[in-house]
Amino acid sequence: MPYQSINPATGELLASYPELSNSGLERAIANADSAYRTDWRHRSIDERAKIMAKAASILLERKQEYAQYLTLEMGKLIGEAYAEVEITAEILQYYAKNAKAYLAPKTLPESPNAKVLIEPIGVLLGIEPWNFPYYQVARIAGPQLMAGNVLLLKHAESVPQSALALASLFEVAGAPTGVYTNLFASIEQVGRIIEDPRVRGVTVTGSERAGAAVAERAGRALKKVVAEMGGSDPLIVLEDAPLEPTLDSALFGRMFNAGQCCVGSKRIIVVGQDRGKAFLNGFIKRMASFNAGDPMNPATTLAPLSSEKALNRLIDQIEQAQKGGARIRLGGKRINRPGYFLAPTVLTDINANNPIYTQELFGPVAAFYVVDTEEMAIELANATPFGLGASIFTADIEHGRTVATKIESGMVFVNQPAWTSPELPFGGVKNSGFGRELSERGFYEFVNEKLVNVAPSGAFPWGPVALN
Repeated sequence: MPYQSINPATGELLASYPELSNSGLERAIANADSAYRTDWRHRSIDERAKIMAKAASILLERKQEYAQYLTLEMGKLIGEAYAEVEITAEILQYYAKNAKAYLAPKTLPESPNAKVLIEPIGVLLGIEPWNFPYYQVARIAGPQLMAGNVLLLKHAESVPQSALALASLFEVAGAPTGVYTNLFASIEQVGRIIEDPRVRGVTVTGSERAGAAVAERAGRALKKVVAEMGGSDPLIVLEDAPLEPTLDSALFGRMFNAGQCCVGSKRIIVVGQDRGKAFLNGFIKRMASFNAGDPMNPATTLAPLSSEKALNRLIDQIEQAQKGGARIRLGGKRINRPGYFLAPTVLTDINANNPIYTQELFGPVAAFYVVDTEEMAIELANATPFGLGASIFTADIEHGRTVATKIESGMVFVNQPAWTSPELPFGGVKNSGFGRELSERGFYEFVNEKLVNVAPSGAFPWGPVALN
């Protein structure tokens, strides 16, 4: 599949890039392996941190340039593109600042003669999606490069300019050849990379199908895998939640990044029939206020979908939902203008037999439910094969914490849509995947937590001993 930059706002082909040759792939793996064994793993954490911090500084200094790649290639609103550049820089800064403490040897209070050393394991392969071309990469590059691992990065075929911009970023920041390598690799080549004995771990963000295929292949080669495979996050509105601010949060949770967000609030669940009617009216009014246009224009509020394929997939899901009995309360159609624009859509009357009841809606489409009780809301929230994030809105914070314990997901936010920050661990359960990124947890998926236990010369062969 060719690597192509297509402007989703116009359908215009901007640039094409050839796939990597097999000889080029071999050089890339060899360079990465050499960089790890002879250089990067041996550098001090302070040396790595200077390069990481420099990369973050470059991102912020050239924020406009980096943001424009995102808007041109996947249609992100320019304001949201700036926000992605900023959080990417924050993640790199976070690991540059905190790695030394996080990677320090850990003492074991129950065994004073023992320590756990945090060591890198080698070359890693990252397979990343198009919806957040910088942020998704930073979640793996930040902690793992700081840990002393090196990274081969296979990006989505639709964001090659963003991929090249990231590779250039680390090069300009001072990373040696082989520490961060962009690969315009084919699917067949990705399989070869996974199986290569020089590659010790794989992280993938994508569809369930992609995640399962990568995990299966890596498992056969006994490679560690981290997988984030999307979600169908519930946003639960309890009866005591304040109406207007909760509506604003629900709108943000559903429409950020044109709804193309793994932790987007895809299912709105309101408790109480009267509250449900009021919330639906307010939500539809807000959804109808979006204006499609050039995503480079700060006045535009509705961005295009990332591709015609993504647009057609959503339209098909809407049509199947309607055939299954769902009611289209707003939108449901492609907007008659150049580019891949879908009108903001609200679907109601969705029963358990409807195809979209268990599907992920990856775009500006909200599935809206009204239930009679909190228990029904929890049951509906958990009635999904996914388990990435969730949101609960209530005036009673402690009760919100209690409800959160009943939700089957990797992350629950009370009185906020599901979101991300460098210090918060990110990851899901069920079909949303396994493993964690960000925070201190971001280090531990791909390091060797090596036990070193010390006894005096001449000690017994086993058992605890005291050192003088």
